Amino acid sequence: MTYRFDPVDVQQMRLLGALGPAKRVRLMLNARELAVGLIRGRLRRRYPHLSLRSLNLKVLEEVARAGRTRPGP
Repeated sequence: MTYRFDPVDVQQMRLLGALGPAKRVRLMLNARELAVGLIRGRLRRRYPHLSLRSLNLKVLEEVARAGRTRPGP
């Protein structure tokens, strides 16, 4: 069986649960910044002619599409 997303890492969840709320939010924001930067870089290589505004719209489209992706096989 193949999954679209990795299974939950229970040990990682315990470590995150031990952090205070502010640190958890900071980690989440850092992870989001990294993910968006990776997406933007990939799209910039694919569409080098796009303006920053158009590129950012493509990033938003891709993030929205990922949000609609259901986990599972």
